[in-house]
Amino acid sequence: MIDLYYWTTPNGHKLTMFLEETGLPYTIHPINIGKGEQFRPDFLKISPNNRIPAIVDHAPSDGGAPLGMFESGAILLYLAEKSGQLIPTNQRDRLDCVQWLFWQMANLGPMAGQNHHFGLYAPEKLPYAIDRYVKETGRLFAVLNKRLANREFIVGDYSIADIASYPWVQPERQSQNMDDFPHLKRWKEAIKLRPATLRAYAKAKEINPAPPGIRTEAEKKILFGQTKDVVK
Repeated sequence: MIDLYYWTTPNGHKLTMFLEETGLPYTIHPINIGKGEQFRPDFLKISPNNRIPAIVDHAPSDGGAPLGMFESGAILLYLAEKSGQLIPTNQRDRLDCVQWLFWQMANLGPMAGQNHHFGLYAPEKLPYAIDRYVKETGRLFAVLNKRLANREFIVGDYSIADIASYPWVQPERQSQNMDDFPHLKRWKEAIKLRPATLRAYAKAKEINPAPPGIRTEAEKKILFGQTKDVVK
């Protein structure tokens, strides 16, 4: 059994998508980041960076004591290798999958996240910041669109590379025209209709029925006002 510490963010969706796709047994433990639950001492023992998602695997692949992990990409890689699902077995294909997973973690996620922040949440609308991250998000969409021009999924078969990127391709929040990226648009629609994806996002609505993107001033202070003093 896997304990999944989760909230309804793009990084959180990665894990519910993977777990629904593979059928691995899991229990969701909601961590409401708008209320500051990510700073609870018991959660920080698993995720010292006070971010979701995190897991505790009670049947780890080494047969030892329960294993706690944080960072969505690391968790996806661990679970894929443990289960033998959603990652290629051929070495070169596996490395291809891993490099696109890292691409999402280092590029698509952070840049789209800054796009969200300056476009939706920042108290002052800074044209330079908004323009910078909208353009960089578009560039990254174009990179993925080019990759998908001659293949159904990022590395051939559906994999953790696709699962990692899909929740971050949400142009309705990122000022992108999907008609500019026809291969990416086709890929996104295919993943959206997968039964596991539908189940994962249905769980998100059950856990957090509030519309995405709405933040009270108290929530904004918790989410966007963190300094070194929150690390205890």
